[in-house]
Amino acid sequence: MELAERAGGGEPPEPGGLSGLGPRGFVPQKEIVYNKLLPYAERLDAESDLQLAQIKSNLGRAVQLQELWPGGLFWTRKLSTYIRLYGRKFSKEDHVLFIKLLYELVSIPKLEISMMQGFARLLINLLKKKELLSRDDLELPWRPLYDMVERILYSKTEHLGLNWFPNSVENVLKTLVKSCRPYFPADATAEMLEEWRPLMCPFDVTMQKAITYFEIFLPTSLPPQLHHKGFKLWFDELIGLWVSVQNLPQWEGQLVNLFARLATDNIGYIDWDPYVPKIFTRILRSLNLPVGSSQVLVPRFLTNAYDIGHAVIWITAMMGGPSKLVQKHLAGLFNSITSFYHPSNNGRWLNKLMKLLQRLPNSVVRRLHRERYKKPSWLTPVPDSHKLTDQDVTDFVQCIIQPVLLAMFSKTGSLEAAQALQNLALMRPELVIPPVLERTYPALETLTEPHQLTATLNCVIGVARSLVSGSRWFPEGPTHMLPLLMRALPGVDPNDFSKCMITFQFIATFSTLVPLVDCSCVLQERNDLTEVERELCSATAEFEDFVLQFMDRCFGLIESSTLEQTREETETEKMTHLESLVELGLSSTFSTILTQCSKEIFMVALQKVFNFSVSHIFETRVAGRMVADMCRAAVKCCPEESLKLFVPHCCSAITQLTMNDDVLNEEELDKELLWNLQLLSEITRVDGKKLLLYREQLVKILQRTLHLTCKQGYTLSCNLLHHLLRSTTLIYPTEYCSVPGGFDKPPTYFPIKDWGKPGDLWNLGIQWHVPSSAEVSFAFFLLDSFLQPELIKLQRCGDGELEMSRDDILQSLTIVHNCLIGSGNLLPPLKGEPVTNLVPSMVSLEETKLYTGLEYDTSRENHREVIARVIRKLLNHILDKSEDDTKSLFLIIKIIGDLLQFQGSHKHEFDSRWKSFNLVKKSMENRLHGKKQHIRALLIDRVMLQHELRTLTVEGCEYKRVHQDMIRDLLRLSTSSYSQVRNKAQQTFFAALGAYNFCCRDIIPLVLEFLRPGRQGVTQQQFKGALYCLLGNHSGVCLANLHDWDCIVQTWPAIVSSGLSQAMSLEKPSIVRLFDDLAEKIHRQYETIGLDFTIPKSCVEIAKLLQQSKHPSVNQTFLSPETIQEGLKRQQEKNADSLRNYENLVNALLDGVEQRNLPWKFEHIGIGLLSLLLRDDRVLPVRAIRFFVENLNHDAIVVRKMAISAVAGILKQLKRTHKKLTINPYEISGYPKPTQILAGDRPDNHWLHYDSKSIPRTKKEWESSHFVEKTHWGYYTWPKNMVVYAGVEEQPKLGRSREDMTEAEQIVFDHFSDPKFVEQLITFLSLEDRKGKDKFNPRRFCLFKGIFRNFDDAFLPVLKPHLERLVADSHESTQRCVAEIIAGLIRGSKHWTFEKVEKLWELLCPLLRTALSNITVETYNDWGTCIATSCESRDPRKLHWLFELLLESPLSGEGGSFVDACRLYVLQGGLAQQEWRVPELLHRLLKYLEPKLTQVYKNVRERIGSVLTYIFMIDVSLPNTAPTTSPCIPEFTARILEKLKPLMDVDEEIQNHIMEENGIGEEDERTQGIKLLKTILKWLMASAGRSFSTAVTEQLQLLPLFFKIAPVENDNSYDELKRDAKLCLSLMSQGLLYPHQVPLVLKVLNQIARSSSWHARYTVLTYLQTMVFYNLFIFLNNEDAVKDIRWLVISLLEDEQLEVREMAATTLSGLLQCNFLTMDSPMQVHFEQLCKTKLPKKRKRDPGSVGDTIPSAELVKRHAGVLGLGACVLSSPYDVPTWMPQLLMNLSAHLNDPQPIEMTVKKTLSNFRRTHHDNWQEHKQQFTDDQLLVLTDLLVSPCYYA
Repeated sequence: MELAERAGGGEPPEPGGLSGLGPRGFVPQKEIVYNKLLPYAERLDAESDLQLAQIKSNLGRAVQLQELWPGGLFWTRKLSTYIRLYGRKFSKEDHVLFIKLLYELVSIPKLEISMMQGFARLLINLLKKKELLSRDDLELPWRPLYDMVERILYSKTEHLGLNWFPNSVENVLKTLVKSCRPYFPADATAEMLEEWRPLMCPFDVTMQKAITYFEIFLPTSLPPQLHHKGFKLWFDELIGLWVSVQNLPQWEGQLVNLFARLATDNIGYIDWDPYVPKIFTRILRSLNLPVGSSQVLVPRFLTNAYDIGHAVIWITAMMGGPSKLVQKHLAGLFNSITSFYHPSNNGRWLNKLMKLLQRLPNSVVRRLHRERYKKPSWLTPVPDSHKLTDQDVTDFVQCIIQPVLLAMFSKTGSLEAAQALQNLALMRPELVIPPVLERTYPALETLTEPHQLTATLNCVIGVARSLVSGSRWFPEGPTHMLPLLMRALPGVDPNDFSKCMITFQFIATFSTLVPLVDCSCVLQERNDLTEVERELCSATAEFEDFVLQFMDRCFGLIESSTLEQTREETETEKMTHLESLVELGLSSTFSTILTQCSKEIFMVALQKVFNFSVSHIFETRVAGRMVADMCRAAVKCCPEESLKLFVPHCCSAITQLTMNDDVLNEEELDKELLWNLQLLSEITRVDGKKLLLYREQLVKILQRTLHLTCKQGYTLSCNLLHHLLRSTTLIYPTEYCSVPGGFDKPPTYFPIKDWGKPGDLWNLGIQWHVPSSAEVSFAFFLLDSFLQPELIKLQRCGDGELEMSRDDILQSLTIVHNCLIGSGNLLPPLKGEPVTNLVPSMVSLEETKLYTGLEYDTSRENHREVIARVIRKLLNHILDKSEDDTKSLFLIIKIIGDLLQFQGSHKHEFDSRWKSFNLVKKSMENRLHGKKQHIRALLIDRVMLQHELRTLTVEGCEYKRVHQDMIRDLLRLSTSSYSQVRNKAQQTFFAALGAYNFCCRDIIPLVLEFLRPGRQGVTQQQFKGALYCLLGNHSGVCLANLHDWDCIVQTWPAIVSSGLSQAMSLEKPSIVRLFDDLAEKIHRQYETIGLDFTIPKSCVEIAKLLQQSKHPSVNQTFLSPETIQEGLKRQQEKNADSLRNYENLVNALLDGVEQRNLPWKFEHIGIGLLSLLLRDDRVLPVRAIRFFVENLNHDAIVVRKMAISAVAGILKQLKRTHKKLTINPYEISGYPKPTQILAGDRPDNHWLHYDSKSIPRTKKEWESSHFVEKTHWGYYTWPKNMVVYAGVEEQPKLGRSREDMTEAEQIVFDHFSDPKFVEQLITFLSLEDRKGKDKFNPRRFCLFKGIFRNFDDAFLPVLKPHLERLVADSHESTQRCVAEIIAGLIRGSKHWTFEKVEKLWELLCPLLRTALSNITVETYNDWGTCIATSCESRDPRKLHWLFELLLESPLSGEGGSFVDACRLYVLQGGLAQQEWRVPELLHRLLKYLEPKLTQVYKNVRERIGSVLTYIFMIDVSLPNTAPTTSPCIPEFTARILEKLKPLMDVDEEIQNHIMEENGIGEEDERTQGIKLLKTILKWLMASAGRSFSTAVTEQLQLLPLFFKIAPVENDNSYDELKRDAKLCLSLMSQGLLYPHQVPLVLKVLNQIARSSSWHARYTVLTYLQTMVFYNLFIFLNNEDAVKDIRWLVISLLEDEQLEVREMAATTLSGLLQCNFLTMDSPMQVHFEQLCKTKLPKKRKRDPGSVGDTIPSAELVKRHAGVLGLGACVLSSPYDVPTWMPQLLMNLSAHLNDPQPIEMTVKKTLSNFRRTHHDNWQEHKQQFTDDQLLVLTDLLVSPCYYA
């Protein structure tokens, strides 16, 4: 148990006795503290010991007896319930045993997936609190988990439908690994690296897999002395990889997650400083903020961006420490993005920014908690040198507060800001709360901006606790509370719902924290008070005023909700949703206020409420409920005084009004009578002991009113009865005050000390109401007086002796129901015979009874059983005689549900209370100190929830005859005639099914009876009802799909056959929809069910230990060998049974589907169910195989599709295993193993490369080659055990005759050898499905691959003519069909002998040639996919025929440019799959393409661009990588630049003047150059998003050229060359730069800035903006670079071209705004000097002469100065810094200068006005009066409109 740390040191004893070993013999790991505070706490130890002992002995027994189900699952479920009830209340030894046992169970390889998830969830729960077990206590191996993840998440058979995993499995597995990670052995890291490094090939999907494995498995919490075995083995390697990869591949984000975890676990042990600028630059880039005007985002940046949560954790963990570098960068980050938080900005990036704000403070608080307050455990502590200091915290809060304050009013709502403020206020209230209050006071005054009000109140609620408790940093905090409360009162406004709710929440939050006691008298008595305390004392005099004003507001609200006339006309029974929310808000706020009041204030309030409720008469639906709630709140707080007022008043009023007996029979009752009844029924919801005084009066009232004729009347009277029973029989706390014992303490007590004080878990002093014997006997008296007579009447009615009208029955049932739910706690559960023989088990499956505070009185008759008897009789009577009495049936359904389950509280109420408890806890908790420092009311609430949890725990109830009868009644109601009755009954039915063990097995046959085709007299209603019962509701069980052979073997065939039932009609849409839903639900929820339930030896050993473990233990005999043998035998029988069931199910479904006249819908459902039954551990029965193969040619396309998938799966099942052998790659290559890691092309992996000289062209060469199929092997490192396939003679025999095959194979063989069958199949496959939507279909490909893999070339003769015919037909669907078959052929021929393969290619080469020449716009995608699929995971040396064919001459020009482009596309698909293993082919291709780069046709250029990307993809600059032997970019670029020389030298703008036609004769060099340039642009654009690293140095040489071409305006009419250049620049400017590249880039930019083309100079500026923002911290880290950029921008301000000057100003203001440059005095002086440049005098011109257009140098200088000042003004759009007013004054002096200066000044001023308009009231403060005059003059002067 965690003990709260005390300031005085030393730990208090546990509540209830001393801690220590004690008599029980063990120290619990960690209990749930709240159990100690229950009124019956002293009985719990014995109870939990007994339960734990039973769990240990039975779980151990079940595992030893090999009984996974039901025994094992039953007792593991009991263990998780035990943890929910008592926490981890077992000894450390047991804890370790439980974990080891479950770890063994989870990792049983053949375990059924649903069991695996069950065990895994429990194991996660056991490992959750890792501080309880250190690495010395527990060590877990990592391989079993790896095997499991590999088997499930990377399943090889799932895509073929041989395994069905639930969606949740991925999360469960990852969480499981995460929980086990701290306990992996010390050597695990090295083993993992050895295992997964070989997968790290960046061009391959395996890279993603390797990094995922690293991310989830690598242990990072090893102690410092083991770091050399932990992260030091991989840190440099992986961080090097991360730093050098540029274009955000998907795995980069996962590396970030890994680093974040590493940083958090090892604060102070890693020096992050060298990486900080890079880290922050990448995080900033990852936010995807828009920069500049015409920006094009690379799409993958949007999908693969970092997860903000992990980035935040990483930043937090690096903070602190000696260097303070991170804080500096964090401040820079927020400076540069603050303006994005302004409420006027919106975009898809906003959510990320908000998340950043919300998570960062939270994360820092968690770190502070860990460093300063958390109980030390075995986990590595943070070294003192790296702990966060107070200064660190202050700096952090200061850098983030500005954006948070802006985000308060964001478009997405204020939630994130409020959470951020809550955490920031815990750290530095004095910095956070004042600015929030500054925004709150004005918001409370305004009436026009309700959004502002809700936002600020939301934020103040977040900081409430820090405000009220007034820490030493912020002592004046509490003085703000009263003014805030008083000003919030007007928010209780009937016209604005959301304002009303937030105000209630606001007032409730503050009153919970503060005792509302008037302390003003203390001022005279004491003189030792501080200044603040004195101020508070005098302020508290206002409390009474506040309470009374609040009540007036509420009364106003209530009076405006009383809509008498409309209510009655519309007769709405219920309140609207909004009204009920307001009612809830009102009553809970009022009750909080009264709870916190002093006695004096309470008495005044009570009198006021009493007068209000007595002087009005309210309608009982809305206003009445609200007033009654307020009265109830008052009575609850002080029952004695309040009951004295209310009960006599109400009783006398009711007695008065019912004096006359006529009233009893009136249909419509007097309003006053109803109102008094309502009031009385609400105020009796108080402490039962206080009610006993008034028992006579209350019983009299009940006798008068229970039998009123008016329904409204007797319902209210029943409520009174219900509440009286509940108040006297339940256990509940009677007060929730924030200080134990209330505020009426001796005079020395000083309430101000208790402001914002947390409750003290150790002295909570809960006042419990525990029923006394007097109360219990009163309750029984009520039951005898009011329940008995009703039961007797209903009994006689059910027997048919007494005629009762429907209204009478309804009234009696209402009384019965209210008695039942009032006294549920008193009545023992139903007893009876258990239903036996549902499930055989050798372990006891008894239910656990929890003590919930009451001993049942067995001497009395159990009313529950009487009610059950009577109600069942009555139900049969009603269903037989008057089935249309639905109102009574509704009530009966409720009563049955409560008889079965109700023990004092309802599940759904409990769930919603648990939820709201968690919400309140979150909004008011103190995450910094932790230690459960919640306010007292919350703690009491939590204890109460613990009590309710115990009453609701009904898991694993025994299924008795009584229950069986009632569930059958519910089934009868669920299939009755009225849909509403059915619906309500079904809900109760599902709830009951979930509660009793194995009852589903008993019920299923009864449900299926309604669907049986032969059965006569089933109505459609019954049929539908039965289907709904099978379907289940969204949360409970689905009978149609229980994961159990015994059940689905009944349900599935029944569903299929129900198509022949006469009640079934496909005309009714509701029935059709039901079947669709059923099929859909089964498909969605089905998980492969196990066939093998064997438990391995290792498990049994641990189970023995568990069963023998002492403390606590039960006296039990250990298992005899005979019993264990019996267990083994049973388990083998169970396996055999499962197998039999499986085959029976398949046969039953086949019988069902093959019935005559079965509607097609059911045939499809049946085939769908059959296809779920494919598995990877059993071949499908032969009959089903025949069925599926025949259905490949079914008429319906749906069936054909299912058959194709199924047959592909079946062929996988029939696949024969191929033998593998281990090789030593170093021997084959003849080179030794490299000493350190070196990726890429090394001598020892050179033999994998494609080399046309040594291609295996003869049988002998072929058979002596080692083929390595997977592309990634050998790139990074070789695996420890490198396997390849063994030689041909050791592989399964090829070319078998029919006799050699198994029966299953013969079926496939016969069909595919049959020419007719094949012809029909091909015809079907070459039909169109959805025009224009079809794509290459992987399922069909799998089918053909399987066929050629399993039967080698047996079917080629039959297929050959078809292939030749299809290839020649250029239709889209025929081409697709042949592409699928060819891909299947090539991939299926993996293990064929050389002769067969050679023959195959003789057939294929001509086919492919034909196909490629016939390629069309519709089919080129499919051929691309076909070739890519064929080359995937195949050794290139095996496919040399294909590559040589493709490389023949891709750009032959035959068939036009389009065919050329398509051929390149297809070629690219094949080569890209081969990645790094075909350097020779890439070189050949490049050599072939280079002369053709000047292609004229656009589509060919684009394709060449894309192909170049793939050619150079392998040239990566990653760490530890050898230079590649594939083509390299630098050499290529050098050759290109040579050809582009003629363009470089020209100075004028380059126009694209070549039309798309091939001129005759030689073109000049320039024209050639331009064509070449176009292709190069396509290449650079294509590679911007795809390659891993950008070759910056090479691209820089091309930059000047692009700047020359790119246009300035956005205009789509420009030709392709210009548009591409612009796009290319945009993409390049977003690229990530390495620090050493920065000077190179700046050098080029400086050079271009001096170019003669103003377009180029202009574009330099736009390029600069984006580049700097996207590499912000890399530039900031280099002072020279910052100086260069500053100089560049400022010098371009004086450019002769107006557009360039303006752009320079915009760039400057942008750089200032993101704090890249600072506004310092030299800059200001420089601009002011420029402004003062004298202009030459204007000459009088001749009227005829043209004006001089070239501006004089002086004018340019002067304009530059004005632009510079303007840029400074515009750089802070949302605030007014100190230098701003003066600058504005200086600017205004230039209003009358000549153009373009005047225009600039106007623009600047109007922009200033636009951005500062919203908060002008605030901004005005910064100006002096004179300045304001000038400004107002400027902004509204006539010149402004001129």
